[in-house]
Amino acid sequence: MVTDTSPLVVDSEIITSSLDDPEQFATLFDRYAAMLYRYISFRLGPELADDLVGETFLIAFRRRAAYDISYREARPWLLGIATKLITAHRRTEVSRYRALERQGPARPVEGPEEAITRDLTAQGSRTDLLNALAQLSRGDRDVLLLVAWSDMTYEEAARALGIPVGTVKSRLNRARRKVRRTLGEINPLEEHDHG
Repeated sequence: MVTDTSPLVVDSEIITSSLDDPEQFATLFDRYAAMLYRYISFRLGPELADDLVGETFLIAFRRRAAYDISYREARPWLLGIATKLITAHRRTEVSRYRALERQGPARPVEGPEEAITRDLTAQGSRTDLLNALAQLSRGDRDVLLLVAWSDMTYEEAARALGIPVGTVKSRLNRARRKVRRTLGEINPLEEHDHG
């Protein structure tokens, strides 16, 4: 059967159909691989992104029978898996931010987060932002990047990370305060609030 990549077929239906026809799961890869690549690449670099995107989909495929089909969109689920994989590479992520902080502006990976990074670079704040990200706790950084840069709602981030919405809000508030302090009380990430 040919996989349908049209947005008219919701993710939960694709996951359900993949239980009988595993090839259907490829539709989710077509829809979300590029987004996951950008997210992982930003956090860990392109060197690890390909492997972790593949690992994210492998885990999702193996767990598809347990997917809660009341959630029509699989994006939060996939980002949650990817975020947990990133956690295993925390030292790599922090080292990447510190290395980027020492470098000049890099060629960005395409995506909405790079638009923010370009704006920050123009303001001379890129180094400060990378430093602030490196100093955040893993939990605070995960929430900030999922909500502010992956365009997730509080509820989607909570679902992705397996934590209560209240915890998402408190972590996001704490992360924004720290970033704002580092950037001299300017926090462009607040413009991307999706609660």
